[in-house]
Amino acid sequence: MDKVSGRLTVFFEEPFWVGIFECTSEGKLSVCKVTFGAEPKDYEVCDFVLKNYYQLRFSPAVATDVKEAGRNPKRIQRQVRKQVQNTGIGTRSQQALKLQREQLKTKRKTMSREQREAEKQRQFELKQQKRKEKHRGR
Repeated sequence: MDKVSGRLTVFFEEPFWVGIFECTSEGKLSVCKVTFGAEPKDYEVCDFVLKNYYQLRFSPAVATDVKEAGRNPKRIQRQVRKQVQNTGIGTRSQQALKLQREQLKTKRKTMSREQREAEKQRQFELKQQKRKEKHRGR
């Protein structure tokens, strides 16, 4: 049976509060970045996760090594304290976000190119139609 784990890191990235959702399954890491704006309260974050988790657009999966978490409660507390002090996001997460941005960028470029070509074709047809009407003497 496959183990799926998720993690949410909320931190302040000038000028907004940002949340990074990390989902690890089958040794692959997917990431989604959410901008909260003002500092979110705990209940607001919980409410956001409950209502909007399935609408989040995660990045393509990036291979990562999965570590088994220790069961010692004191060790877990130390790890949580260490993660709270560490405000940055992991490099794997950054790579996944970068990959997602690049994919959105290429998709946006192709859409704009298609729109530009369609507009150019429409203008050409309009010009041809005007020339035909002039030729008929109307």
